[in-house]
Amino acid sequence: MKKHFLTFALLLLAVAPACVNQYEILLRSTDYDLKFRKAIEYFEAKKYSRSQPLLDQLQMVYRGTVQDDTLQYYLGLSNYHLNDFIVAEDNFKQFVEIFPRSPFTKSARFMRLDCLYQNTYRYELDQQPSRIAIAAIEEFVYDYPESEYQEVCRKMLEDLYQRMDRKAYESARLYYTIEDYKAATHALKETLKENPESLYREEILYYIVAANYQYANNSLPELQRARFLNVIDEYYNFISEYPDSKFRREVDNMFRKAQQFTTKQ
Repeated sequence: MKKHFLTFALLLLAVAPACVNQYEILLRSTDYDLKFRKAIEYFEAKKYSRSQPLLDQLQMVYRGTVQDDTLQYYLGLSNYHLNDFIVAEDNFKQFVEIFPRSPFTKSARFMRLDCLYQNTYRYELDQQPSRIAIAAIEEFVYDYPESEYQEVCRKMLEDLYQRMDRKAYESARLYYTIEDYKAATHALKETLKENPESLYREEILYYIVAANYQYANNSLPELQRARFLNVIDEYYNFISEYPDSKFRREVDNMFRKAQQFTTKQ
């Protein structure tokens, strides 16, 4: 048994360098047609780390030929599958610009969207990449309304809009957390002005009431009445939209205290 195992191990050691050397010879080869065929074979076998260098080498060789779009498309796909989304996005962007009528153009445009989507950040971080991705996705959806990618695009947009909604809401609410209530009111209202359909509309309206209440409560006595009247106005705005809100008890308490204060004056 040990003898057979040793024989098998020796065979592996003998074959492995041969395989490596064969690939290295291919990389140095000037047989471009062979390189191209092998690159596609490696790609189809999901050996992207082998297809990518070969395709990259062949870019200038096949520039302007009938195979140029195929090579560029597979190069972008290879980089995509290697998780190099920045390079892949650039590959697909250039592809669409150079080959607007290629059979691969629609797919390349979608793959670029996917790369842009993969390069976005979680909601706590900068959302500029999300804005770029959204613009590109919406343009694609408009240009290809019957595309097989419609559902995937819809899910991407939904996720990106949710992230941007959350970012805007949390950024505005931060002022309330640090007890800058005047700035909180302004930031929260600006958030709704920019996106009236925010997923966090109920929470934002609640914090507008709460921020106004805290601002009035911490004001100088001579300024409190006018500021508590603002609380009452914001309370009515809130309950008119969300009469059964989970925040109803809290805003009712704020309203009663604001009313008590204003009626005393």
